[in-house]
Amino acid sequence: MAGIRCAAPPILLVYLLAGWTESLEIIPSPDPEEKAVGDSVMLRCQFTLDNTDIGPLDIEWSRTPPDPTASQIIIIDYSGDRVYETRVEDMKGRVHFSAVDPKNGDASINITRLRSTDAGMYHCKVKKSPGSRTRPMKLDVSMKPSPPTCLVDGTQEVGKDALLKCLSVGTPPITYFWTKQGSTHMLPSTAIADVSAGTLKVRNASMDNSGVYKCTAKNRVGSSDCFIRLSVSSSSNNGGKIAGAIIGVLLALLLIAVIIWFILRRKKKKTTYEKEQPFEIREDVPAPKSRVSTARSYTVDSQRSSLGSMSPSNMEAYKTHYDRLATDENERPPAHSPTLTPSYKVAAPSLSRMGAVPVMIPAQHRDGSIV
Repeated sequence: MAGIRCAAPPILLVYLLAGWTESLEIIPSPDPEEKAVGDSVMLRCQFTLDNTDIGPLDIEWSRTPPDPTASQIIIIDYSGDRVYETRVEDMKGRVHFSAVDPKNGDASINITRLRSTDAGMYHCKVKKSPGSRTRPMKLDVSMKPSPPTCLVDGTQEVGKDALLKCLSVGTPPITYFWTKQGSTHMLPSTAIADVSAGTLKVRNASMDNSGVYKCTAKNRVGSSDCFIRLSVSSSSNNGGKIAGAIIGVLLALLLIAVIIWFILRRKKKKTTYEKEQPFEIREDVPAPKSRVSTARSYTVDSQRSSLGSMSPSNMEAYKTHYDRLATDENERPPAHSPTLTPSYKVAAPSLSRMGAVPVMIPAQHRDGSIV
């Protein structure tokens, strides 16, 4: 009996320690929903304490890196009634505790302006001696579809197939939904939609199929829309449109040709003017002959002509008179500026040796009157 009494206290101590260890509990909560880039999320981690938990309270949030062999990264923690902000560079300013004082039982955190790199496994660890609990949770961050691009591929004629396309970028899978704007939002009975490729084929299109169509691109975290107008027309109308387009193009080409011709014409005129301009140099008017030179030339020429008409028979008769005239002319002072050279006079003997024939000329006074 004594041995039984002695064994009881150690067993009781073990049960008491187990009770103390199980007094700290983290309240179960679902994992957060998948979030889109740019959104905010709350990672819940609420806990309960017991009076037997007497140690200091420590809260630690960590994230498992993409490399499973690497150690966990602490993003924020609480210890000694003090919050220590994140030391992760790309999460600074975006992570904080939801409660003002986490020791009241709420260790949840908020992450704002989510990025695709925020996705991964997170761990909430709460410690208060002698208890310690850890709760893992997964955060998925995806990119919602971008505003899609809508277009009509191919012809829009009556009786032919019209193909509408819609394309968006985001985290797959992306599904596409088509509707026609109007009272019923119903697609034509001949329309075939491909939710994966984002196409809508309207077979054997009619003018009643014309209108505005809406495409919605959707994935798990969001959706985006675009609109496109389908205008189904007859072949004759299309021919008129084509003819009008051709005429417009021809008129444009004609206008361009006229402009080019006008520019070239002006350029040609300018070139011709520049070529002719250097030849417009006027010749200087010959300077007028001086009266002295004219008088001297007249005297020599007239005497030469007179002497040329002389004959040997009357040469001697007028020799004395000719010598007198020559002597008087040489002794006469110059009538003009002394800088001019006097006229040359040829003596009668020299003229005889040259074969000149003397002629009779009337005598003249110094004033030019005939004697």
